[in-house]
Amino acid sequence: MQNVERFKMKKFAADAGTLFNRAVQFTEEKLGSAEKTELDAHFENLLQRADKTKLWTERVLRQTEAVLQPNPNIRMEDFFYEKLDKKKRDRNNHQEQLGNAMVDAGNDYGPGTSYGNALVKSGQTQIQIGNTEREFTQATVNNFLQPLKSFLEGDMKTIQKEKKILEVKRLDLDASKNRLRKAKSTASQQQPNSTTNTLTLVEDDVIARAEADLRVAQAEFDRQAEITKLLLEGVSSAHAHHLRCLNDFIEAQTTYYAQCLKYMQDLQRQLGSSSEGESS
Repeated sequence: MQNVERFKMKKFAADAGTLFNRAVQFTEEKLGSAEKTELDAHFENLLQRADKTKLWTERVLRQTEAVLQPNPNIRMEDFFYEKLDKKKRDRNNHQEQLGNAMVDAGNDYGPGTSYGNALVKSGQTQIQIGNTEREFTQATVNNFLQPLKSFLEGDMKTIQKEKKILEVKRLDLDASKNRLRKAKSTASQQQPNSTTNTLTLVEDDVIARAEADLRVAQAEFDRQAEITKLLLEGVSSAHAHHLRCLNDFIEAQTTYYAQCLKYMQDLQRQLGSSSEGESS
């Protein structure tokens, strides 16, 4: 039991020391008194592209949601029900509400009257448009919004996580480099004489341990850099997938507007025929 406790204490002390070294390295970098390992230009470009992809995917997602549902309160409410895995409540959209109001008004006035008949026909068309809007919304959610959300909540979160780990490994690497430089600098300042033989042995040991730590830190950094790079390169595939999703969205939007135009043109012809019938 004592050995376990002793091990835990040693591990705690080691972890605390590592965190302290990272904090010192980070602070000295900000003050400009410590060197920082720079990533190559290709890696930096990959990082920038990933950041842009995250930014613009989030923005396009939000604005598309706003187009489908301009009311932010309803958007949040729908999201809430979706997260609880409950069936979405039936709710007529604005076109359907307008259509129902027109049909009710026309029936109340009397569908046999000119105005009542026009209201009923107009209301039925508005309901048709509302149904088409519902289909367009569902297609957009399934084929455009959900893939973008999945990317942000899956691949992009993984990239962000691995980027943070890479930064931690980079701080550890540079802290190790800094300790080795200091150990070598201290050793070089020692004056060789008979009384410093023991000190020289100690300094050599410090340098050896610092070099070993640096090798480990370099290996861990290189491994994490490779993992992160592979994930960043995968953003190209995400762009290709999002392009296909965008084409699906545009196709659904085109179908929606074309169908709405057809409904309205049919309504115009019906209302025009009614007017001509009354004139004659």
